[in-house]
Amino acid sequence: MKKTRHRADTRGLADHGWLKSYHTFSFANYYNPERMQFGLLRVLNDDVVQPGMGFGTHSHDNMEVVSIPLSGALEHKDSMGHTEIIKSGEVQIMSAGTGLTHSEYNSSDEDLVNFLQIWVLPKERDIKPRYDQKDFSGLQNKNELTTVVSPTGDTALWVNQDVYFSLGKMDKGQKFAYESKKAQNGVYIFLIDGQIEVDGETLNPRDALGIEDYQSIDIKVLEDSKILVIDVPMKA
Repeated sequence: MKKTRHRADTRGLADHGWLKSYHTFSFANYYNPERMQFGLLRVLNDDVVQPGMGFGTHSHDNMEVVSIPLSGALEHKDSMGHTEIIKSGEVQIMSAGTGLTHSEYNSSDEDLVNFLQIWVLPKERDIKPRYDQKDFSGLQNKNELTTVVSPTGDTALWVNQDVYFSLGKMDKGQKFAYESKKAQNGVYIFLIDGQIEVDGETLNPRDALGIEDYQSIDIKVLEDSKILVIDVPMKA
């Protein structure tokens, strides 16, 4: 078993006034050669956007882009003709494929929006761009992990990679084992809120732990917690 620890206070920070963006991996002006990616997980940005502000139209290609609002609401527009509002409890995915443009704005004039934007390298390149989003708030059971993104789709959003995203709200005192979804995948556990212990490692809010070469991992919930688990290929 190999572990990669990423504490919240070691992330890169870009403070633009209208935006505070915490970068787990090298991104934009934050460069750390030891923090390029975890397997095919390339970007995990924790963004806080001021009311009425946001990212103007910009382009992506050959990347799987997942957005998870944690609070507030995010307005999305893209070159495929989508104009959508994504709220806490929902998850959005874009397969950028051959290329697309989009913009993201805080849809509120009063409240902050906090969302995770996550990039995963694709399994197939140059596919037709696609967009999807889904409300999982009614599908998540407390003290269970709910798969929200997967390569098979089913009740989850389909992704062009052998990666699985799972979200869970866990009560203090819960204990469970996480088992690998796919051989050769690693797992990246990002603690959104609370406190947990993963194979003896204590994680606090926005801490993360990547684990390779494992079959099962024991997780103890030390405080009421919200957890994101990314089960991701380590190699293309």
